Amino acid sequence: MSEAISALQGASHGGFAAVAEAGLCGMISVRGDLSSRSLAAAVRDVTGTDLPGPRRILHKSDRSLAWMSPDELLILLPYADAPAVASALADGLAGEHALVTDVSDARAVFTISGPEADHVLRKLSPADIDVLAPDEIRRTRIAQVAGAFWRSGEEEFTVVTFRSVAQYVFDLLATASEVGTEL
Repeated sequence: MSEAISALQGASHGGFAAVAEAGLCGMISVRGDLSSRSLAAAVRDVTGTDLPGPRRILHKSDRSLAWMSPDELLILLPYADAPAVASALADGLAGEHALVTDVSDARAVFTISGPEADHVLRKLSPADIDVLAPDEIRRTRIAQVAGAFWRSGEEEFTVVTFRSVAQYVFDLLATASEVGTEL
């Protein structure tokens, strides 16, 4: 069996903000009725958190749970844990109208860090960064591709995109970190 590698194998770039591929990250997409008690219980069993409200991301230990849409959640966890957790979650949702998919190898994750990290996203996304609260996830576009991001630290954002556009997104983020912060 081949060894898993991240999309850009840890690529990084330094500008007025540092841009880096975050490496391998486990991700499980859960689709279903988010008002279902059995779905909430099954997700709580594997994440340790209650379901997040709209556009929220909750963190517990090495796992995060993000609200992605009215019928979709995204679980972020260590890459090696994803297959077993996805299987346990699917078993826990047996009989429930739900879909559990390990999407770890279909996504790429980046971090943007530094005192002016927000300016990188301001250049590439129509989202209003000024109103982005802590633990709020924003699904939007980054230039012309789908993405999601949240404040993952005082001066840090985490960005998730499709792996198929990882190089394009990295290049966008790196270029946006090169030019001044004036908008």
